Amino acid sequence: MTIVLYTDFGAQDLYVGQVKAVLAARAPRARVLDALHDAPAFDIAASAHLLAALAPRYPRGSVFCAVVDPGVGGAREAIVLRADGRTFVGPDNGLLSVLWARAGRRSCRRIVWQPTNLSASFHGRDLFAPVAAALAARRLPRSWTRASRAPRVLLGADERAAVIYIDHYGNAMTGLRAAGRARSARLSVGRRRLAFARVFEAAPRSGAFWTVNSLGMVEIAAQRASAARRLGLRVGQRVAWAA
Repeated sequence: MTIVLYTDFGAQDLYVGQVKAVLAARAPRARVLDALHDAPAFDIAASAHLLAALAPRYPRGSVFCAVVDPGVGGAREAIVLRADGRTFVGPDNGLLSVLWARAGRRSCRRIVWQPTNLSASFHGRDLFAPVAAALAARRLPRSWTRASRAPRVLLGADERAAVIYIDHYGNAMTGLRAAGRARSARLSVGRRRLAFARVFEAAPRSGAFWTVNSLGMVEIAAQRASAARRLGLRVGQRVAWAA
């Protein structure tokens, strides 16, 4: 069984190692993959759309431990969501709701179990990781969850016309899916109107452009340069198709 980690914990901090220690103890035979530990910090909507784009690239049957949880320790609940053959464990704060809205087959359960030692600030380690491990090991007690009709916080299936992730090259991925979009279209970013280029080498050195990335999403890039720096982009910045 595969466990996939998707968090905003930061790859350089101490949190990911603690989560993996729990997984190793509770599901030692599971393969653990790191999807991302630099999801947009505190930005639930951007992280939800990014997760929805990434998840289909992982095998069916995978268990995702997904944690972007600025409300940790507060009133938000915890859920297990099944969507199109994959299972997701995480906070009910909207993070899993884009997956839910777009899924053809889906179910939702609320996590009612709590460990004896549950820290107020690290549910990724103390709550979500044990549940993900139990699911991967196929040893989840029925008493740990109860049926639910749907997540409480729903962001919907619509695309997000904004930057949702900036990689270390300075490429800015948007929440717009490229399927069906004419390559003659112009993407509006602030006062700029960006033309399409299929590959980096086809674009002029002097300007930014939009392209279709490997996940099928619209991405803003520049040839051998940081589009984010060149255009002053940030996560959450709105984009639109020019009229």
